Amino acid sequence: MTAFPHLSELASAYVQVMLAAGVGVLLPFIFDRTRASHRITLFVVAFVLALRYAHWRATETLAPAGWTVDYLASGSLFLLEMLALVGSLSAFVILSRLRERSGEADAHMGWWGADEPRVAILIATYNEELEVLERTIIGAKSLQYANKEVLVLDDGRRDWLRDYCAEKDVRYMRRPDNKGSKAGNINHALARLAEDPVTPDFVAVLDADFVPHRGFISRTLALFHDPEVGLVQTPQHFFNADPIQHNLGIARSYPDEQRFFFDHMQPSRDAWGIAFCCGTSSVCRWQALQDLGGLPTDSVTEDFMLTLALQNIGWRSVYLTEPLTEGLAPEGLKEYVTQRARWCLGLMQIARSPLGPFARNNLRLRDRWSVVDSVFYWMTTFPFRLAAICFPLLYWFFNITVVDARLPDVISYFGTYYLWILVVLNLLSRGMVVPILNDVSQLIGAIPISRAAFNGLLRPNGHPFSVTAKGGDRSRIVVQWGMMAPFAILLVLTLVGLTIGIASDAFAFNDAGDGKWVVLFWTIYNVFVLSITVIACFELPRRERHVADAPEPAHFLVDGRNLEVWLTSMTADTVRIRGGHYPPETRGTLDIENVGPVEAYVISETTDGARLQLLPDDEQREALFVRFYTEGAAPGVAQVRGAAILSDLARRFSFSSGGH
Repeated sequence: MTAFPHLSELASAYVQVMLAAGVGVLLPFIFDRTRASHRITLFVVAFVLALRYAHWRATETLAPAGWTVDYLASGSLFLLEMLALVGSLSAFVILSRLRERSGEADAHMGWWGADEPRVAILIATYNEELEVLERTIIGAKSLQYANKEVLVLDDGRRDWLRDYCAEKDVRYMRRPDNKGSKAGNINHALARLAEDPVTPDFVAVLDADFVPHRGFISRTLALFHDPEVGLVQTPQHFFNADPIQHNLGIARSYPDEQRFFFDHMQPSRDAWGIAFCCGTSSVCRWQALQDLGGLPTDSVTEDFMLTLALQNIGWRSVYLTEPLTEGLAPEGLKEYVTQRARWCLGLMQIARSPLGPFARNNLRLRDRWSVVDSVFYWMTTFPFRLAAICFPLLYWFFNITVVDARLPDVISYFGTYYLWILVVLNLLSRGMVVPILNDVSQLIGAIPISRAAFNGLLRPNGHPFSVTAKGGDRSRIVVQWGMMAPFAILLVLTLVGLTIGIASDAFAFNDAGDGKWVVLFWTIYNVFVLSITVIACFELPRRERHVADAPEPAHFLVDGRNLEVWLTSMTADTVRIRGGHYPPETRGTLDIENVGPVEAYVISETTDGARLQLLPDDEQREALFVRFYTEGAAPGVAQVRGAAILSDLARRFSFSSGGH
């Protein structure tokens, strides 16, 4: 029976989708993302549509029960999809609430009075180069907070870093072994700090590549006015594009892959009291760490486990949604995938640990739910993404129909649900969930992440800590053949199967009824996803790591003339100016606000100016670091620019087809 009896089934299905789309157009004018009642209403509708879809899949789309290949294939996809759906429903519940604490931080700034709490800023490092470390060290020293001590914890035991720290008057620590990896390194520092005549009141943790903004300490300390708060986490922002943004040429139109989590999921988790530590960019109360006896070392994701361990002894973790640090995203695909596989492995280790959701401990029900939610995310999202690519091939090559559905039903049940979810998530995240691109970001690491999920759950112990490499030479094109191969093979198989199925009756394409249109659409969608994934495996050179957000005025002193120019992009070493024409090797002085006159020479002419090489002295170099990394708003793109994405992708595709 159709939802609109006076219409045909197909017309009725289209009307349902159009109604969902029409409501989606109206919602931005009446929806307030900060009101729980509005968020709950949207997700109640999502729940109803999800359950309606699940019932339809269970009762009308599976192959007849029996020990047949069709039933095994159909049933296995359905089971995996339903597990992924459970994970989605859990995420919907979390997203139905929101808490933003900037107002609380404003109200409690300086709650400590005249006596500033003492803060130890720990910078854990293993193999990072000086270019990465120096901006973090200088940024930490430049914090607008007096009662602080900067400590560099060197698990690489490098003499040159010890000498650099002495030159910059920061405290340097090393230990005889690397036991416990990063958590062990921090625990060694905590033990040494406990021996000091005056111990810190709070401990801030920064990864070696994360630079704090000027207000990082004072803003986070404001939330410790509550004596039950043991840890404050802030979001991570990145001053460079992640590999997917960069390799697809969409860094200026599409946010980095972690923006949804840090800007939307963590504030919602905080509303439930289950926001968790993400390692860097966090501050912990000294007494809480002492009560705990240091960071736990039972998981390669010691940060999430730290949150659970603190809660287990009565300390709360909270989240401040403000851009207070910025760091270096993994620049290569291997590092990007390795990092996420480590997160997945660590979560599985936590699930099997004494702090797991089914262990005997003091965790609240919501903390246990938090772990289960994360397990569902890692265990189902990535395997299901692989299944969505592989299962249509069973139809094209073996005539196995894994979803036996009529086109009107697919549009009515799946189309309406899928469109509504896109509307809701993009309304909450200000347009951050983009079909195809979202699938690419999941697919590119799906194989190692799925492997890590099952390895971690079945064999939680004995896995080494994999350090995410940062920095290094990124000046040439690198093709990740090993990562690309599975996706290239699947793309070829998909295209071959599609061609055979359309051109020939040998595989009963014309006998599948409406189901053929479902598989056809599914397959064409996969062609786009796989094609973009393959292109993303071509790693493009990186020349700039930080650029000015907007043009600003400056003065270029050359040959006795003081010329007014505009800075249109800038890094720590180069700058592009607009205004005038200057032949290569022209030397002069560029007067930059808050930095001063910097010696410079012209590298090359541009159509509207020139690109200059900067030659700062040591003091100016530090001023440039402070200027780039510790001041201003969050770097990068916070919102999707739809039209720009299409033009950027078109440019990238044309670049690839040109043989580059």
